Amino acid sequence: MKLLALLVSSIFVNNIVFMRFLGCCPFLGVSSRVETAKGMGFAVIFVITFSSAMTWLAFEYLLVPLHLEYLYTLAFILIIAALVQFVEIVMKKMMPALYKSLGIFLPLITTNCAVLGVAVINMNERYDFITAMVNAFGTAVGYMLAIVLMAGIREKLELCDTMPRPLRGLPIALVTAGLMSIAFMGFSGLIR
Repeated sequence: MKLLALLVSSIFVNNIVFMRFLGCCPFLGVSSRVETAKGMGFAVIFVITFSSAMTWLAFEYLLVPLHLEYLYTLAFILIIAALVQFVEIVMKKMMPALYKSLGIFLPLITTNCAVLGVAVINMNERYDFITAMVNAFGTAVGYMLAIVLMAGIREKLELCDTMPRPLRGLPIALVTAGLMSIAFMGFSGLIR
């Protein structure tokens, strides 16, 4: 039950984009089309979950025993960068259209603060391995939920003829993201 509560909390209550404000650059950059947002969402789910596993193992079984905990940021970034390179190679080979549509935002997963943020949250909360994986997976699903919802809204907004010209594009995307963040605040009392 505790793990289920953590899963729901990391998806809705502590949504990485709307409540922790991490990963906003690719969130705004890739959220113009639902298909592209889905692809990015799945890539982020893989990278966050797998990198959280690798960073947890590296921290607990390498850095702590060697008393090198202060190097966690460097170690985490190296692990995340290696995983993103792997995802990029696989996606380029298996899904070239999606790879092309993600463009520069795919390698930018390496510097996506949401990926590093989850690893640091898991470390700071001193989660055991299973709890860290549930938190990582839930956070990644929350990221995908946020980016796909935003892409769906942005696609509908493009069809709106009555929108004032100065609000079109990024301005209305920022307003929409703010309103979605307020909506996600409604989940704050769901789990204590």
